[in-house]
Amino acid sequence: MAEAVDPPFDRPDAGFNALEGWTWIGCYGGYYLQADLLIDFEHGFFTRQWEGRGPEVLAGYVSAGVSVHRPQQVHSALVLPASAASAEPWPQADGLVSDAGGQSLWVCGADCTPVLLADPVSGRVAACHAGWRGVAGGIVLRAIERLEAVGCRRQDLLVALGPAVAGERYQVERSVAERVAAQVAPFADLERVGAVLPDAEGLAGHVRLDIRAAQQLQLLQAGVDAEHITSCPLCTVAEPLLFHSWRRDQQKAVQWSGIVSQQLDPDLVNLD
Repeated sequence: MAEAVDPPFDRPDAGFNALEGWTWIGCYGGYYLQADLLIDFEHGFFTRQWEGRGPEVLAGYVSAGVSVHRPQQVHSALVLPASAASAEPWPQADGLVSDAGGQSLWVCGADCTPVLLADPVSGRVAACHAGWRGVAGGIVLRAIERLEAVGCRRQDLLVALGPAVAGERYQVERSVAERVAAQVAPFADLERVGAVLPDAEGLAGHVRLDIRAAQQLQLLQAGVDAEHITSCPLCTVAEPLLFHSWRRDQQKAVQWSGIVSQQLDPDLVNLD
């Protein structure tokens, strides 16, 4: 069995496994990132080092004998039950919620935020692809609503926001940030928490948008406990050895993130 080597950090002085609240998991295929908050759930945020291996292969690195579920992502706020996304042609959506045990739910991205949710009480999980359109459309909130519809409580939910573009590297038109603010919090509040920053280049009509900070604020505004949210500090643009980035490279290449549902209580109502 081949021995895994350390991930190729672009910041060698940062140190291996020095990310507070996050851990690199080594296996014979390489390393993938886990959120310590979701330690009781099999999951992984993969890097560009796994390029060429999709969910059908990656699922075997985080669990055994699980089914694979993924959407055809279209930058929407649509969330589907996992059973509706179990084979090609993959349905168009950007979020999935488990409706059985042993399901691995997958989303991909190359700057947008992969969001993995887990309910430690029921064992249900969800996975969302949250770009600015997803946050503006409330995709993660829709996933939470689907979980609540089958008996989950939002105060129990655990949420991990994976590697994504950092705010200082994400230049957008001010109108984009305003659309996000319309669904999250007043524009001034986004500025106060650092979700909106002045444009470093001073380009008129533009700002810098920290989509993870905006997503986190949206979750807090919706009543999710701050201690139940963790956000990865890694930036996809700033780490070319670790991550694909559309903003940096303008190439269609992605990394995958997935989470596995636990055995569900048969008495719980199925998602429709």
